Amino acid sequence: MTIRLGDTAPDFEAESTEGRLGFHEWIGDSWAILFSHPKDFTPVCTTELGLVASLKREFEKRNCKVVGLSVDRVDDHEAWSKDIEASQGHAPNYPLIGDPELQAAKLYDMLPADAGETCDGRTPADNATARSVFVIGPDKKIRATLTYPMSTGRNFAEILRLLDSVQLTANEQVATPADWQQGDDVIILPAVSDEDARAKYPDGWEQPLPYIRIIPQPQV
Repeated sequence: MTIRLGDTAPDFEAESTEGRLGFHEWIGDSWAILFSHPKDFTPVCTTELGLVASLKREFEKRNCKVVGLSVDRVDDHEAWSKDIEASQGHAPNYPLIGDPELQAAKLYDMLPADAGETCDGRTPADNATARSVFVIGPDKKIRATLTYPMSTGRNFAEILRLLDSVQLTANEQVATPADWQQGDDVIILPAVSDEDARAKYPDGWEQPLPYIRIIPQPQV
């Protein structure tokens, strides 16, 4: 199946380093980020998993849970966690899903349906497309996706910025411009009429072009 923005995130059950996990139940009323890995004991992913562990409080401040997924068994994840802690200074402090039968990777369109039914004998290159990030809202809808090559480590400062943007724009009728950071000015959505915008933003807005209306970021 193809995963598009606005789709309901596929639900599934799987073993993880924190026990059996039902994905939608685990998300609950929180936001969630699912980020995937092609195989355990890979160098770039090792750095990413350690970095995310160090950022746990940042995700918690945003009411966002984080879960990793790697196309390997949970026993391998637990051994890998020791390497991550030894080399990165932080062991994963969030669940890491095992996907030895490739079910979740296929469900999220990270591997093709004909990829087989086992992780055994597969190399990281075989699973290279399992390098995606999914930002999921409390309504279980896909709000954003990113996919990286194996050779490029993910920028989690950018992922936090993306999370800030989708949370803000989910609650306010605004969009965030290029290079927006928390606290910067935002753009009133084109779908909002000037009349409605005046009612909501009585201090008015800057309008460098007829279709761009800029206001300070709403405080939510």
